[in-house]
Amino acid sequence: MAKSTKADLKKRALIAVREYGVHLTLFRNAMSEWVGLNVTDMECLRILFLKGIATPSELAKHTGLTSGATTAMLDRLERVGMIERRPNPDDRRGFLIAPAKAGAETAASWFESARKAQAKLISSYSEEELETIADAFERITEIWKRERDKLQSSK
Repeated sequence: MAKSTKADLKKRALIAVREYGVHLTLFRNAMSEWVGLNVTDMECLRILFLKGIATPSELAKHTGLTSGATTAMLDRLERVGMIERRPNPDDRRGFLIAPAKAGAETAASWFESARKAQAKLISSYSEEELETIADAFERITEIWKRERDKLQSSK
Protein backbone atom coordinates (compact mmCIF):
# COMPACT_ATOMS: atom_id res chain seq x y z
CA MET A 1 0.00 0.00 0.00
CA ALA A 2 1.34 3.42 -0.97
CA LYS A 3 2.05 5.92 1.77
CA SER A 4 -0.44 8.80 1.95
CA THR A 5 0.88 12.16 0.86
CA LYS A 6 0.48 15.26 3.01
CA ALA A 7 -2.20 16.50 0.57
CA ASP A 8 -4.08 13.19 0.97
CA LEU A 9 -3.83 13.40 4.76
CA LYS A 10 -4.99 17.04 4.80
CA LYS A 11 -8.00 16.13 2.68
CA ARG A 12 -8.75 13.13 4.90
CA ALA A 13 -8.50 15.27 8.06
CA LEU A 14 -10.79 17.99 6.67
CA ILE A 15 -13.35 15.38 5.61
CA ALA A 16 -13.15 13.81 9.07
CA VAL A 17 -13.75 17.18 10.75
CA ARG A 18 -16.76 17.80 8.50
CA GLU A 19 -18.13 14.31 9.13
CA TYR A 20 -17.60 14.73 12.88
CA GLY A 21 -19.69 17.92 12.83
CA VAL A 22 -22.46 16.35 10.78
CA HIS A 23 -22.68 13.22 12.92
CA LEU A 24 -22.53 15.19 16.17
CA THR A 25 -25.48 17.27 14.96
CA LEU A 26 -27.39 14.13 13.96
CA PHE A 27 -26.64 12.57 17.36
CA ARG A 28 -27.78 15.71 19.20
CA ASN A 29 -31.01 15.75 17.20
CA ALA A 30 -31.64 12.06 17.94
CA MET A 31 -30.86 12.62 21.63
CA SER A 32 -33.30 15.55 21.79
CA GLU A 33 -36.02 13.42 20.26
CA TRP A 34 -35.22 10.45 22.53
CA VAL A 35 -35.47 12.52 25.74
CA GLY A 36 -38.54 14.43 24.56
CA LEU A 37 -37.03 17.91 24.43
CA ASN A 38 -36.61 20.06 21.39
CA VAL A 39 -33.22 20.86 19.90
CA THR A 40 -33.18 24.41 21.27
CA ASP A 41 -34.00 23.18 24.79
CA MET A 42 -31.02 20.83 24.56
CA GLU A 43 -28.81 23.63 23.24
CA CYS A 44 -29.79 25.76 26.22
CA LEU A 45 -28.84 22.90 28.56
CA ARG A 46 -25.47 22.48 26.82
CA ILE A 47 -24.76 26.18 27.30
CA LEU A 48 -25.74 25.99 30.97
CA PHE A 49 -23.60 22.90 31.58
CA LEU A 50 -20.68 24.71 29.93
CA LYS A 51 -21.12 28.06 31.70
CA GLY A 52 -22.70 26.85 34.95
CA ILE A 53 -25.06 29.82 35.17
CA ALA A 54 -26.49 32.37 32.72
CA THR A 55 -29.03 35.12 32.43
CA PRO A 56 -32.10 34.61 30.25
CA SER A 57 -30.70 37.30 27.91
CA GLU A 58 -27.44 35.37 27.47
CA LEU A 59 -29.38 32.21 26.67
CA ALA A 60 -31.56 34.09 24.18
CA LYS A 61 -28.44 35.43 22.48
CA HIS A 62 -26.80 31.98 22.28
CA THR A 63 -29.93 30.20 21.07
CA GLY A 64 -31.25 32.95 18.80
CA LEU A 65 -34.64 32.94 20.51
CA THR A 66 -36.76 35.98 21.26
CA SER A 67 -37.27 36.91 24.91
CA GLY A 68 -40.78 35.41 24.85
CA ALA A 69 -39.59 32.15 23.30
CA THR A 70 -36.72 32.03 25.80
CA THR A 71 -39.18 32.40 28.69
CA ALA A 72 -41.32 29.57 27.26
CA MET A 73 -38.21 27.38 26.89
CA LEU A 74 -37.11 28.09 30.46
CA ASP A 75 -40.62 27.31 31.72
CA ARG A 76 -40.48 23.92 29.93
CA LEU A 77 -37.04 23.10 31.30
CA GLU A 78 -37.99 24.16 34.82
CA ARG A 79 -41.22 22.13 34.67
CA VAL A 80 -39.26 18.93 33.87
CA GLY A 81 -36.67 19.66 36.59
CA MET A 82 -33.69 20.41 34.33
CA ILE A 83 -33.05 24.00 35.44
CA GLU A 84 -33.71 26.31 38.32
CA ARG A 85 -34.20 30.04 38.43
CA ARG A 86 -32.24 31.94 41.08
CA PRO A 87 -32.46 35.58 42.10
CA ASN A 88 -29.84 37.70 40.37
CA PRO A 89 -27.77 39.44 43.09
CA ASP A 90 -26.76 42.13 40.56
CA ASP A 91 -30.31 42.86 39.35
CA ARG A 92 -33.14 42.48 41.84
CA ARG A 93 -35.70 42.40 39.01
CA GLY A 94 -33.91 39.61 37.16
CA PHE A 95 -32.87 36.06 37.76
CA LEU A 96 -30.14 33.64 36.83
CA ILE A 97 -30.60 30.22 35.25
CA ALA A 98 -28.61 27.22 36.48
CA PRO A 99 -28.82 23.49 35.84
CA ALA A 100 -30.80 21.77 38.59
CA LYS A 101 -28.68 19.16 40.39
CA ALA A 102 -31.11 16.35 39.59
CA GLY A 103 -31.38 17.64 36.01
CA ALA A 104 -27.63 17.60 35.56
CA GLU A 105 -27.48 14.03 36.85
CA THR A 106 -30.29 13.02 34.51
CA ALA A 107 -28.61 14.65 31.50
CA ALA A 108 -25.28 13.01 32.40
CA SER A 109 -27.00 9.61 32.28
CA TRP A 110 -28.22 10.31 28.73
CA PHE A 111 -24.64 10.57 27.49
CA GLU A 112 -23.06 7.80 29.58
CA SER A 113 -22.72 5.36 26.68
CA ALA A 114 -21.11 7.96 24.42
CA ARG A 115 -18.75 9.11 27.20
CA LYS A 116 -17.62 5.53 27.85
CA ALA A 117 -17.04 4.90 24.14
CA GLN A 118 -15.05 8.14 23.82
CA ALA A 119 -12.97 7.31 26.92
CA LYS A 120 -12.18 3.88 25.53
CA LEU A 121 -11.14 5.34 22.18
CA ILE A 122 -9.03 8.11 23.72
CA SER A 123 -7.22 5.62 26.00
CA SER A 124 -6.05 3.72 22.94
CA TYR A 125 -3.79 6.61 21.84
CA SER A 126 -0.24 7.34 22.94
CA GLU A 127 0.64 10.51 24.85
CA GLU A 128 2.10 12.03 21.69
CA GLU A 129 -1.04 11.22 19.70
CA LEU A 130 -3.23 12.64 22.47
CA GLU A 131 -1.21 15.85 22.40
CA THR A 132 -1.88 16.15 18.66
CA ILE A 133 -5.58 15.30 19.01
CA ALA A 134 -6.08 17.77 21.86
CA ASP A 135 -4.19 20.47 19.97
CA ALA A 136 -6.26 19.96 16.83
CA PHE A 137 -9.60 20.07 18.66
CA GLU A 138 -8.56 23.13 20.69
CA ARG A 139 -7.49 24.97 17.55
CA ILE A 140 -10.62 23.95 15.63
CA THR A 141 -12.71 25.19 18.56
CA GLU A 142 -10.92 28.55 18.38
CA ILE A 143 -11.61 28.74 14.65
CA TRP A 144 -15.34 28.19 15.28
CA LYS A 145 -15.32 30.85 18.00
CA ARG A 146 -13.64 33.38 15.70
CA GLU A 147 -15.98 32.55 12.81
CA ARG A 148 -19.03 32.92 15.10
CA ASP A 149 -17.71 36.28 16.33
CA LYS A 150 -17.27 37.44 12.70
CA LEU A 151 -20.87 36.53 11.91
CA GLN A 152 -22.23 38.19 15.02
CA SER A 153 -20.24 41.39 14.47
CA SER A 154 -21.38 41.66 10.84
CA LYS A 155 -25.06 42.00 11.76
